[in-house]
Amino acid sequence: MEAPARERDLARRAALAAFLGSLLEYYDFFIYGSAAALVFSTVFFPPGNPTVSAVLALATFGIAYVARPLGAVVFGHFGDRFGRRGVLLATVLLMGASSLAIGCLPTYDSVGTLAPVLLVICRLVQGLSAGGEAAGASTLTLEYAPEGRRGFFTSFAMSGFAAGMVLATLVFLPVAALPKDDLHAWGWRIPFLLSVFVVAVAYFIRRRLDETPVFTAVEEPAPALPLVTLLREQWRDLLRVIGCSVFAVFQTLFAVFALAFGTSSAVGLDKASLLWVSVVANAVAIPAIPLWALLSDRIGRRPVWVFGALASAITLVAYLWAISTGSMPLVFVMGVLHAGIAYSAVNGLWPSFFTEMFDARVRYTGFAIGTQLGFLLAGFSPSIAVAITGEGSTAWWPVSVFALGCGAISAFAAWTARETHRTPVLELGR
Repeated sequence: MEAPARERDLARRAALAAFLGSLLEYYDFFIYGSAAALVFSTVFFPPGNPTVSAVLALATFGIAYVARPLGAVVFGHFGDRFGRRGVLLATVLLMGASSLAIGCLPTYDSVGTLAPVLLVICRLVQGLSAGGEAAGASTLTLEYAPEGRRGFFTSFAMSGFAAGMVLATLVFLPVAALPKDDLHAWGWRIPFLLSVFVVAVAYFIRRRLDETPVFTAVEEPAPALPLVTLLREQWRDLLRVIGCSVFAVFQTLFAVFALAFGTSSAVGLDKASLLWVSVVANAVAIPAIPLWALLSDRIGRRPVWVFGALASAITLVAYLWAISTGSMPLVFVMGVLHAGIAYSAVNGLWPSFFTEMFDARVRYTGFAIGTQLGFLLAGFSPSIAVAITGEGSTAWWPVSVFALGCGAISAFAAWTARETHRTPVLELGR
């Protein structure tokens, strides 16, 4: 195979590997978020106070985000020291094993308080693997991508996000439609057990990849402690990534809090209808994500990001307002506008935008730690939202103010960054 043709083939395979890993991560993300919002409060926690149980169930969703920074440090260290490929094989296996384990856990009725303890352990393992997954997939794809098209190629990791959300919702819809007793007894386990098929395909694709040409071309030896080098040389970029990363709050509020809010007694929307909003919105996002990334290859990362962060915040407020009205047609329109279009502008861009901020010697570590520290807020935003939700017709307003603040922080952090869309890959972060 001629060199240019082989390079294009490797770039496509790297994009496919990132797509499948992201699909698995966000498939797990959504089925866990849906189960936490609809089932886990009664399956894994004692009966008595439904509100407390609901907050605890949503808190287990956020627990994984506590482990993500540790996973970022560990996998980032090995990814920068020894290469991207081997670490990505480990993350996909860890992620799949923890999902399967959740599907096999005993309930509170069976083993008492041991049940939520085991659930938390599984979520911590998921968090560890997720802490290295996105950074590794984005780094690997960017380092294979052709110059001038890095945004487009790396965006397929987040097309995998949208596809994972669609797949998870399609799997969860018939499960959620089961009679309540069946859903709580065994139905909720099915989506977790089915993740084994995605793991097998993702692992097979990643095994066929070589180490990235950029990693092997770096002449300087890998730092013994990439984290120390990162903090010494690129701490400003690390802070920018942390600030930009609070954009993820929009996704957890959309996928988890809005589902719980919309199906609560105060609003009373049908859970299947809200799940279909997610299906349609993320189906729109699958092509929208690479289109926004292509635009960033033309006009730059910063203007697309600033627009996307602010538009996401505004459209999320509109989505919560639509839910409060109880009008499903309005909910569909605002849900697609938010998750399908506005959020895709930032969601398709962070794999390239964040990766391009760092030198190859600390790229994996910088991306992983920066995003996971920023994502901590996203992990607990459903619990925060439940805690600050008010009463009556304006109950959703405190959550909207929270979302608007996060959008402003993310946009400002991006505006302070260097423009990198035309910087040669070997000069990034220098």
